[in-house]
Amino acid sequence: MASDDRFSSDGERGGLAALNDLFDDTPRLEARRQGLISSTSIGLANRGRVLQVLFDLGPTSRAELARHVGVNRATITGIIQPLIDQGILVEGEPLPSKEGGGKPARPVWFAEDAAPICAVLLMHDGVHCCLVSLDGTITAEVRAAFPDGAATVEPLIDILFGCVGQVLDLAHRPPLGIGVAAGGMIDTDSGTIVAVNLAPLLDGFPLGPALARRFGLPVRVDHHPRALLVGDRWFGIGRGKRNFAVIYTGDVLGGAIFLDGHLYRGPAGAGGELGHTFVQVDGAACRCGRRGCWETIATLGWLRREARQRHLSSAEIMDSRSLAVLAAEEGSAAAGLLDLYARNIAIGIANLQQTMAPNFFVLHGDVAGAGTALLEAIAAHVRDLVPWRPGNDIQLVMGDLEDRAALKGAAGLILSELLHFAL
Repeated sequence: MASDDRFSSDGERGGLAALNDLFDDTPRLEARRQGLISSTSIGLANRGRVLQVLFDLGPTSRAELARHVGVNRATITGIIQPLIDQGILVEGEPLPSKEGGGKPARPVWFAEDAAPICAVLLMHDGVHCCLVSLDGTITAEVRAAFPDGAATVEPLIDILFGCVGQVLDLAHRPPLGIGVAAGGMIDTDSGTIVAVNLAPLLDGFPLGPALARRFGLPVRVDHHPRALLVGDRWFGIGRGKRNFAVIYTGDVLGGAIFLDGHLYRGPAGAGGELGHTFVQVDGAACRCGRRGCWETIATLGWLRREARQRHLSSAEIMDSRSLAVLAAEEGSAAAGLLDLYARNIAIGIANLQQTMAPNFFVLHGDVAGAGTALLEAIAAHVRDLVPWRPGNDIQLVMGDLEDRAALKGAAGLILSELLHFAL
């Protein structure tokens, strides 16, 4: 695999180098090693806090930012102005004062032409790459499927690198980095794929270092459901929330947890493997080699087996959307399966609620295709399974059926690192 030096010359890297200087990690890392908080580290933390508020509120004036953060306007200007000078932020057209007088406010937001981020969604059957702007706009999408029957990992990696290269060639300026949402167990410290049960050829591949060597850009790799959560946190329904969880269903099942303003990863990304929490003692065999995992009763594989046993039409390609249609049209057999599927999903959600109490759950993937019928059934079972207590106001909402949230979340991994967001 040949190296790619498209961003290696000083002229080509000018914008990126300036941004990397602005987002230099050295002071923060030095403070960690010494056990002290330097004035520079405090400045980075303050900037991260201001940018979090900006993401939560949308385009916002300096005065409004100052009020929300609890500092004076001069402090806000000291944080915002360098980002404007570097082309990260831009001031919009003046807005009339809410009080009817005074100087019109100019909202601050992310510049449309700021350096983008290359986002990658790597699943067992293929790859989806794109560019993501700092306001979450997706452009320059490239998709490719992996071949059946590959004997080694090299053809898969060549396809992945080819897609990333095509996207980078479409960037109007050197991207800030490459964020990867990968379906499988990830060592987030090293950027290595630990295991992908549906694509074992990828097991052990050092994806982050390989991408960094090939393209000369910062790379962050994380578990697909955690990327979904990051996408919801910065660009979607999770904006401004201190606590929530994401559940993904499809060929596999996964989840991620955001508690007290922080994404829970565990050591080297080992935490949050919700699909492999146990829901049935000595239950069905899971692809991970154990028995009774939540994934064995709440994925498309389980749903299609049950549909065949009930002799439902199109059982081999059954998904939540088609099941909901059948349940509405054909009566009891499909309706009973829909309710059982909802209960199986609810069991894992109830366990998570009893353990962590995130209260707000965003459901992504196949389950989102069924709409309100399945959502209401899952919510009803969760209410039955979780005893009521004060503060236990549980809410379930449907997220994204497509790849958008995961791609935005992959970009958010880079944003969180470079802009010092507190994930």
